[in-house]
Amino acid sequence: MTSQIIYKGGLRTEATHLQSGTSIETDAPTDNQGKGERFSPTDLVATALATCMVTTMAIKARSAMNTDLDGTRVEATKIMAADPRRIGKLVMHVFFPSNLVLDDKQKELLERTARTCPVERSLHPDIELDMQFNWG
Repeated sequence: MTSQIIYKGGLRTEATHLQSGTSIETDAPTDNQGKGERFSPTDLVATALATCMVTTMAIKARSAMNTDLDGTRVEATKIMAADPRRIGKLVMHVFFPSNLVLDDKQKELLERTARTCPVERSLHPDIELDMQFNWG
């Protein structure tokens, strides 16, 4: 088992990662009867994509380029669609540190790595993805 989720009432859950014991809470968003005081479950999907992208790029940078991506930032935006209510679009803006020096081939490799991370490969094909990479 990966995690245990407990419904706390008031449209809030607490999810505990069993291996580490760390936990996070979620709320329903304000546009769906919730308080919006925590990540919503669909916010976590966008966040999972962003963290997966940067983590897999960091693994590739370390193993194939002997460099690190410390300071790389991803700004994730989730856009909901209606009828049925679902994630319609995910926008990922990746910003690399200005002191990172890579050639075009290395940049292409990292972008391809991000675009094929496990979370991206797990998303429904109807979700529109907009990934933008900003180099320095």
